[in-house]
Amino acid sequence: MQHIAPLARLVEQFRRLPGIGPKSAARLAYHVLAMDREQSRELAEAIVDAKEKIGYCSVCFNLTDCNPCRICQSEERDTGVICVVEEPQDVAAMERTREFKGLYHVLHGSLSPLDGIGPDELRLKELLSRLREGGVNEVIMATNPDVEGEATAMYIARLLKPLGIKVTRIGHGLPVGGDLEYADEVTLSKALENRREM
Repeated sequence: MQHIAPLARLVEQFRRLPGIGPKSAARLAYHVLAMDREQSRELAEAIVDAKEKIGYCSVCFNLTDCNPCRICQSEERDTGVICVVEEPQDVAAMERTREFKGLYHVLHGSLSPLDGIGPDELRLKELLSRLREGGVNEVIMATNPDVEGEATAMYIARLLKPLGIKVTRIGHGLPVGGDLEYADEVTLSKALENRREM
């Protein structure tokens, strides 16, 4: 493979993706080479199109192709409830439950002093700004049930206490150390249903 420079480059690019080791990267590269020219062009165009057209919502910081995003624009959502999550894929996981009808706020991470991630690296200022505008009566903390997620939830709960807004935490129907992204709809529904005030 190292003698075929374009193939080696393709494998190297796949290896940069999270969760893709050398064997998986090689399998993907060979699969792409086996595709007909049109299929491979469509794949490449889809990647470029996504990178060019998708950005962050100026309100909730979720991924979107319009600004504000469709969830923030929807008149059917309960604007009095904001669900705070760590990453955009957590919004997708919550939406799969079809249970939550409020709005979201994406932090883009969680507090992790060992990794140099403090409050200034998260979208906390923007959350506080949204809450100070008024109209929000509950904030649901749906950060991951791991050490960083719990610390982030507790930090935000203390930050919001002076504002007099009810802060709840999703129930622990989720395994400790797990990610919302990989939870099934039933588990997430139960976790939402069994949330508690912080």
